[in-house]
Amino acid sequence: MNRRDFIKTTGALSVAAVCSGLPLHSLWAAETAPVTPKKGGHLIVGMDNASSTDRLDPAFWFESYMYFVGSQLFNCLAEVDEQGKITPSLAESWESSDGSKTWVLNIRQGVQFHDGRTLTAKDVVYSLNHHRDEKSSSSVKGYLEPVVSLEATSPNQVTIKLKEPNVEFIALLSDVHFAITAENESFDKGIGTGAFILESFKPGVRTLVKRNPNHWNPARGHVDSVETLAMNDSTARVAALASGSAHIINRVNPRIVERLKNIPTIQLLRSRDSQIFTFPGLATAAPFNTLDGRLALKYAIDRQQIIKTVLGGYGTVANDNPIFPSSPYFAKDIPQRPYDPEKAKYHWQKTGFSGPLVLSVAEAGFPGAVDAGQLYQNSAERAGIPLKVERVPDDAFWDNVWMKKPFVSSNWSLRPTADALLSLVFTSNAPWNESQWKEPAFDQLVTAARGEQDEQKRRQIYHDIQVMLVEKGSEIIPLYADALDAASRKIHGFVAIPGFTMSGNRAAEKVWFA
Repeated sequence: MNRRDFIKTTGALSVAAVCSGLPLHSLWAAETAPVTPKKGGHLIVGMDNASSTDRLDPAFWFESYMYFVGSQLFNCLAEVDEQGKITPSLAESWESSDGSKTWVLNIRQGVQFHDGRTLTAKDVVYSLNHHRDEKSSSSVKGYLEPVVSLEATSPNQVTIKLKEPNVEFIALLSDVHFAITAENESFDKGIGTGAFILESFKPGVRTLVKRNPNHWNPARGHVDSVETLAMNDSTARVAALASGSAHIINRVNPRIVERLKNIPTIQLLRSRDSQIFTFPGLATAAPFNTLDGRLALKYAIDRQQIIKTVLGGYGTVANDNPIFPSSPYFAKDIPQRPYDPEKAKYHWQKTGFSGPLVLSVAEAGFPGAVDAGQLYQNSAERAGIPLKVERVPDDAFWDNVWMKKPFVSSNWSLRPTADALLSLVFTSNAPWNESQWKEPAFDQLVTAARGEQDEQKRRQIYHDIQVMLVEKGSEIIPLYADALDAASRKIHGFVAIPGFTMSGNRAAEKVWFA
């Protein structure tokens, strides 16, 4: 499987030119009083990570553009609310039994697809099985690997049986990839139950949708139409917002936030700790094949300096722990690993590694990866570690560099549960085990946590998991990065969802024009 690389387009107006000469007026998005949504208007959104190879099939969604477009057309069985809780969507309720090995989902009645067909349990079974097919390359295929049976046990009820307990299984089904379409229908037609109906889709260029008059949720879908433009260049996105040719944009560069605050027509939306920026080292290659090598490079990075310089302060120290602070299982008591060149030098000398050690970075890995790599090089040098930084092209980074070269840049967004991220990236058989670190004891802990019914015991298992990753894992995870989106002050309903960008990818259906 591939991960989508960032596609760079030519820039437009410079941010400095757009922002100069305007009065100081700091505006973070915040609605202090309830406002009644208004209907109407044409919403224009600028999004990055668009590609000419994009498809409407959720099995092929890898980055932000298609997450956002797909969420306009489709619904999932559950979703994440503004408090970070799992709430009903197309499944209006659910219950588990047999130690969380059997799940019964009650499908919402009276819901129509865009072509007029009525949603049934068979549509849900068909849509989920789309990811389970032997030939499927879906990134969420692994989430459904424990499923032993998936049946429509009544017209509006789905029963799922698992081979092992999973007390948070329903949370996995809130993942954006688990969109629902009609039985025997091609996802590429874009026929869903979402707040908008597809008008046109030009991959890598533009998507146009119109409001669904028969949408099942009256609290969503306020604008008449949405135009989502492919704007892969961050400067072009900001220029479009400042000039009024876009109403909402994603992924604002932290370095220009202070300048954007000076524009009274713009509001900024900050979703804290939404991504981890990582430097995975292949545990199958020196120096990462020794614990001393991994510890040396963990002590050799100045995390605070990277947050201050690269993120402008919009992030927090991650301490090589991939579990997000918003998780109920986040271990707050694990001591932060400081930048310590003496300890780094001590562990490095024990490796006997003579090099060369090359860190291959690209902005595709994460925004600011090149600058972060250079700061890492400087801090490692003070520890006597001869780290060299190789800047590689963004094009085909995920195909030719990631998981192939021994030390690279990468990033991960928050997943619905702690188990979802661990099973995707960090267990031995994880489909995207980018560090190739394999520890049977760790795998056993992840499996145990997944099925533990006692909340206190479960919390302790997750604590042990995090300790093991911090102490032994082969990923340097310096920070949690905030997501920074921006919108015109004409826009209302633009709210933060913990750990997610663009109002949980559903800004299009939540916002309206003042």
